[in-house]
Amino acid sequence: MADLHTRLNPNRAKLLHKFTRISWGLVTLTVLIAAIGFAMLYSAAGGDVNPWAERQLIRFICGLGLVFIVSLVDIRFWMRSAYFLYAIVLGALILVEVYGLVGMGAQRWLHLGWIQIQPSEIMKIALILALASYFHGRTIEELKTIRHMLTPLAMVFAPMLLVLRQPDLGTAVMLGLGGAAVFFVAGAALRYFAVGAGAALAGIPIAWQFLEIYQRKRILTFLNPDADPLGAGYHIIQSKIALGSGGLLGRGYMQGTQSHLSFLPEHQTDFIFTMLAEEFGMVGGLVLIGLYTAVFIYGLVISARCSNHFGRLLGAGLTTTLFLYVYINIAMVIGIIPVVGVPLPLISYGGSAMMTVLFALGLLMCVFVHRDTQIGRLKTREF
Repeated sequence: MADLHTRLNPNRAKLLHKFTRISWGLVTLTVLIAAIGFAMLYSAAGGDVNPWAERQLIRFICGLGLVFIVSLVDIRFWMRSAYFLYAIVLGALILVEVYGLVGMGAQRWLHLGWIQIQPSEIMKIALILALASYFHGRTIEELKTIRHMLTPLAMVFAPMLLVLRQPDLGTAVMLGLGGAAVFFVAGAALRYFAVGAGAALAGIPIAWQFLEIYQRKRILTFLNPDADPLGAGYHIIQSKIALGSGGLLGRGYMQGTQSHLSFLPEHQTDFIFTMLAEEFGMVGGLVLIGLYTAVFIYGLVISARCSNHFGRLLGAGLTTTLFLYVYINIAMVIGIIPVVGVPLPLISYGGSAMMTVLFALGLLMCVFVHRDTQIGRLKTREF
């Protein structure tokens, strides 16, 4: 027993050392943002913890435990497991094509006993992990050759095409942009981005033909919301009315008319930022944006301070993904971009999105905890 205790002590000491390296500032920001989310879901239900705030709180508590567990796992484990996780999630996306549950006109969910998961949400993180693992083993010279770019391009386009078939344009765009961020930080030649941008612009007329009718309506409504104010343009018009009625300081907590009189649709999910802005005004909206900005700064600093290439790529990719969540949702509800189904991190009601965001924050914390870990740049095997 004494020998066993002696052997365990170094492991305990190592775990304790890792725990002391956790970024408590990032944890605090995460809790503050989530607390705002609980308050808004309580308001959305008219002053009741059911049906949204209580469930969201339980998910967050479980997810916060996941953050600490993920952050303490050796970063080299995540690098070795990246391809496996990517393959599992890609397989889940394929299963969605056959066995997926349909909701709100899209086939995005898998029913696994007592829970439902949305594989496209998890793929946002799995893709970043796989790309970071791949590029960790590549030199700058190799990234200048087409041969070494085919595998990561296939890794990005395969899930994008599957997600587009669901259909989920917003998530597909996030996968593409998140992958592009890892390509950029890895040092891919700028000509690839120029070619990609040109191909995307040239492919718009072709892509238009494959869009669902409701997706076309969303784009046309974005260009002219007043063309169908009681139909396709209803969401964004009501959102703008709610934003304007909030003014500088807002109408007060649980005093918003657009949301509580049921004029604002999906006010507990996609349009929850609009409800917050109506109740707390521009000041409340800017406070939330400021908290998110602090998280992004943390992420970029963590990425820059990491001594291993895998951690730098992972941190930059995860931070970009979190930024895209926030930017797309807020830009959508204020009318800068077309309406797409992207939730506001830690604020919008939803299980898959919350656990995905917390998993991402756990990995970001893992990069920080293991920032001094040296990982040899051995070539990882290609698919």
